[in-house]
Amino acid sequence: MSTATHGGLTRPDENPATRPDPAPRTTSRAAAIGGRIFNGFSHTFLVVWAVMVIYPLLWVVMSALKSDSEVIRDPLSLIPDTLHWDNFARAWGEGHLGAFFLNTILVMIGSVFLTMLLGSMAAYALARYEFRGNRLIYYMFLSGLTLPIYLAAVPLFKGVYNTGVVFPLLGPNKHVMLMLVYVAWSLSFTIFFMHSFFRTLPDSIAEAAMVDGASHSRLFFSVMLPMAKPGLISIGIFNVLGQWNQWYLPTLLMQSVAGEPKNQVISQGLIELSVNQGYKSDWSGLFAGVTMAMLPVLIVYIVFQRQVQSGLTAGVGK
Repeated sequence: MSTATHGGLTRPDENPATRPDPAPRTTSRAAAIGGRIFNGFSHTFLVVWAVMVIYPLLWVVMSALKSDSEVIRDPLSLIPDTLHWDNFARAWGEGHLGAFFLNTILVMIGSVFLTMLLGSMAAYALARYEFRGNRLIYYMFLSGLTLPIYLAAVPLFKGVYNTGVVFPLLGPNKHVMLMLVYVAWSLSFTIFFMHSFFRTLPDSIAEAAMVDGASHSRLFFSVMLPMAKPGLISIGIFNVLGQWNQWYLPTLLMQSVAGEPKNQVISQGLIELSVNQGYKSDWSGLFAGVTMAMLPVLIVYIVFQRQVQSGLTAGVGK
């Protein structure tokens, strides 16, 4: 071992090869500083994002408790002079928001159920079975994601009108037809999402069920579908949000007809609520209606938040 001489004495501990290298300490210090800067930036961004999301929601709710004069005089204020709870009663009764809620719920129960059933069955068949034309059918479904609904407005309305001539329950202003159109509109994304999820499920469980004598339908409904529950919950929430907030399709297919009861859904009802007093806009009633319209989907997302997150990450974990 080489040594170093200092003042006539040999100092082995002063060997440059045995001295600690200051580079790792410097590198770790720089990494710690960089980590703190990144954390500070990310936390600041999250705080700003939270304010941008929470403030509009709080503003809508508090505006629903103001009078029309307060909304016009001080629109950005979050504290009303007096709480006007009667705005909600007026929106529900005089604005017919209760009927719009009922129509929307009836349509969504049928459309979401059919979307989830048909979408999961098609995705399962395309993901787990190999047959001629499999990829072609899959890409045809995916092509539906690239087509703006506005481009299909004229042929869609014409097709619905012609269908209603032969089948009265499937014509314009009918809830059954709106359900079927919602299903067709949501099916592409549902199949795309569930196709990727079904491909991550283990083959060993399916093979064991087939060995035990399960049929293909029994295998799907009793084994594979329960295993895909996280994905079903996630895509179900997306379908609920998308169909609840849909405005263009109901406006196109659910037009008001003289002499018939109101059959519009909630998105159309909010527009009618904003002008239900003729040329005088009912701003406080409109904000009350918007508050009642967004509460159901907000509650649904809060309740199923963990299931949505687990469904989005389950495919990666498997």
